[in-house]
Amino acid sequence: DLVDFIDSPSNGITFCTGSLGANPKNDLPRMIEKFKDRIHFLHLRNVRREPNGSFYEDHHLEGSSDMYEIVKAVLKIEKERNISLPMRPDHGHQMLGDLKNKTTYAGYSAIGRLKGLAELRGLSMGIQKSGVI
Repeated sequence: DLVDFIDSPSNGITFCTGSLGANPKNDLPRMIEKFKDRIHFLHLRNVRREPNGSFYEDHHLEGSSDMYEIVKAVLKIEKERNISLPMRPDHGHQMLGDLKNKTTYAGYSAIGRLKGLAELRGLSMGIQKSGVI
């Protein structure tokens, strides 16, 4: 593993669920558990995988990766480590307010990313309040 080259708690990773989720062989919740001590930042996004191997950005709670299981795994390690991992929802879809007289880079619209953040925070709160973690 890349993190084993330098055995230091400072040697960490940004865990990107979109990049890693593009490969159907990756079990993201299991990978989160495996690298739990080395995850320093979370980049939460979702992709939809196509049968031909291609993929595209999808809504945060939709797509091919199970965001419920991903967030549950993250909450578990946050509880175990007694930390709050910094994260950002990324690659939000442009919403109507983003389109009006604004120049935005694809995936980095303000309102679309806020929508993703609200969805992910709601999912997180639901998991916590359900007592699953």
